[in-house]
Amino acid sequence: MCSVNFLNSPSNAGFSAANRERVRKRAEASPTRSLPRARSLPPFPLNRPHLSGRNSARGQSARSDLKSRAAMQSPVRNSPVRPGFHRVEVQKTTWDVPERYATLLAIGSGAYGTVCSAIDQKTKEKVAIKKLYRPFQSLIHAKRAYRELRLLRHIQHDNVICLLNVFTPDSTLEKFQTFYMVMPFVAQDLGHIMKRKRLSDRIITYLFYQLLRGLKYIHSAGIIHRDLKPGNLAVSESCELKILDFGLARQTESEMTGYVVTRWYRAPEVIFNWMHYSQAVDVWSAACILAEMITSTVLFPGHDSIDQLKKILNLTGTPDSSLVQKMQSKDAQSYVQGLPSQKKKNFKLVFPTMNEKALNLLEGMLLLDPEKRLTANQGLAHPFLSEYHDADSEPDSKPYDDSFESLELDVGEWKSLIHMEIMTFDPDNPAQTAM
Repeated sequence: MCSVNFLNSPSNAGFSAANRERVRKRAEASPTRSLPRARSLPPFPLNRPHLSGRNSARGQSARSDLKSRAAMQSPVRNSPVRPGFHRVEVQKTTWDVPERYATLLAIGSGAYGTVCSAIDQKTKEKVAIKKLYRPFQSLIHAKRAYRELRLLRHIQHDNVICLLNVFTPDSTLEKFQTFYMVMPFVAQDLGHIMKRKRLSDRIITYLFYQLLRGLKYIHSAGIIHRDLKPGNLAVSESCELKILDFGLARQTESEMTGYVVTRWYRAPEVIFNWMHYSQAVDVWSAACILAEMITSTVLFPGHDSIDQLKKILNLTGTPDSSLVQKMQSKDAQSYVQGLPSQKKKNFKLVFPTMNEKALNLLEGMLLLDPEKRLTANQGLAHPFLSEYHDADSEPDSKPYDDSFESLELDVGEWKSLIHMEIMTFDPDNPAQTAM
């Protein structure tokens, strides 16, 4: 399984035994520097993962037992289904799933799919099952579905969501119309937690360390997440963090057009199309999340794109001439050059109560020029995270093959590739079948 407790799992290849023992000794010797305990987090009743999309706003509260019962599965009698599968109805939607998955409960929906929690009767663990909405309705949808599946198959890291299973109820390629992805169940996201309680310094440091640890792994594979925000970070009761939702990862610029997402955590070069994206966009988002964890306030809550830029430049100052020259969009160059000149604010005055080490790290991650921003790897080595940093337990990814991005295929060909991925996946050994 990919849900691994950092301290208690002797088989955790990503977090060395020596480092676990070192952290344990620190915890015993110095309560003020100990690893955050599960009891440090308040209980949260809302158990649902986050999907990008308007129907999954992170502030939504649990309704009532009556509504929960309405979201439960209902068996569909006398319905033909593939052997080894059973058919249930969840909120008027038909789900055909293997018999090992029981007690389906709707927990979220987004632009591209619906998610149910379920009990895996083979492992006795709770999982999340994602059913994609009509994945083959268009070329864009088919390629997006293949991209997400390939990414999830590749990822094997404690701080990033992984794929436990993928299946289709359709018995042949000719009948293939839908598929489901099974992932670890996540009880709460960072957005929910921050709405409920102010985080302690110890928890902030530990969570941010795990965020950068996961980012380093993703970036080493050449993957850009592009939609990091509190709602896309799952946090367990024992303070273990996982990066979620790769729906926008590696997205081509043409597909990004018109896509509505939270802009508050987006790097300025993404919002205004200054230049081609790099992994630095995720570093900017991570910095915004760090500032929000510390201050309990969104750092750049812009009402629209123009207001977003104003709020960013009010802190960072206007771009210097060297950055303007790097902008590949002439319109962006003209617009920025027409802005009134602003100097960078003194971060100590803007964040007077912030820890000096955190302040220094934040400044290095919030540089306007993406080429000058700290990388995730450099952030891990920063003194702010020295309590947990151990280069030997911060693994890189194996090379990720994204050559398919340049393929010009039709819907049927993308469907065939997805079907092949599903047929070659072994749920009993998901790590061994990673592409």
